[in-house]
Amino acid sequence: MSDSAPCAPAAADLSGNAPARPSLLLPGLAALGAVTLWGLSFPAMKVAVQALGPMPLMWARMMVAMALLAPFTARLFPARTVAVAPSGTLVRRGFWSGVPRRHKLLLLPTVLLQPCLYFLFESKAMQLTTASQAGVISASVPLLVGAGAWLLLGERPSPRLWVGVAFSCAGVAWLTLSGGAGTESAPDPLLGNMLELLAMTCAAGNMLLVRRLSAHGGHGECGGFRWNPWTLTALQTVAGALFFAPGAYAVLTGAGQWPADVVLAVVYLGAGASLGAFGLFNWATSHLPASSVGAFINLVPVTAVGFGWLWLGETLNATQMLAAAVVMVGVALGTGRRR
Repeated sequence: MSDSAPCAPAAADLSGNAPARPSLLLPGLAALGAVTLWGLSFPAMKVAVQALGPMPLMWARMMVAMALLAPFTARLFPARTVAVAPSGTLVRRGFWSGVPRRHKLLLLPTVLLQPCLYFLFESKAMQLTTASQAGVISASVPLLVGAGAWLLLGERPSPRLWVGVAFSCAGVAWLTLSGGAGTESAPDPLLGNMLELLAMTCAAGNMLLVRRLSAHGGHGECGGFRWNPWTLTALQTVAGALFFAPGAYAVLTGAGQWPADVVLAVVYLGAGASLGAFGLFNWATSHLPASSVGAFINLVPVTAVGFGWLWLGETLNATQMLAAAVVMVGVALGTGRRR
């Protein structure tokens, strides 16, 4: 469920220049592109994790993303020139010297929640449940963001949010319990769906933190310091590579024997889902209200179920479709605007 360097007071592009604030159309298209990429990631994750296991898959995925980011390291983490008082001498300082201490402290839970814990829970979930059911559960993110904003940011939730939460939780429970005893490809839907819900909780927490750190989420804190969302994406990728490093040996010794569909899935997950989707979504988060961006998550179940059917031949039975409808009603109630 992280554009380049920190900058103040306006968001910077990869070159470090301050661009004019874009219209809402581009952030909206970025969020739409991200959720489409995420929808496809569910069947891709299912294929890859069944063949490789969670740790090797996630380390390989992070390494693909890191390889694509490496040529842009200097732009993602640029040095800066500052004038030293009272002489006014210009001094070149490293990237981290300009990051406020409070932001450094917030980075740890940001990268721990996503990609580390998020992918740990989700990769295990995809071994136990279907891509379609996991995609439906991802619709709970907007409601979790709303609840998190109440608990962590002091935002007062509307009664509609709590009604939406109740509907969504009931729908997720119904969907999970209607999964039956399991199949060869989804041996324990109950546990798998619970793990997927934990992953979505991590995604919601990460969204709140990214919003606070990124371009338009600082609220003037720390002298107007703002992160470029692509730098946050790069930091998340590095953190993920370190966290999932125990899977490196299996990747390095067995990559030459992977089937073509597994290789394709890993490359897509690293380039499209990890780097592309998270980069686009973090950029959109830095330019749109959190509630508006969160509402785009509602499209993930549609794309996940669609791609799960096209790629894996998965379908939802009639009961599961009704349960999915209850989830979507809850999301619509919880994220809809009051008139």
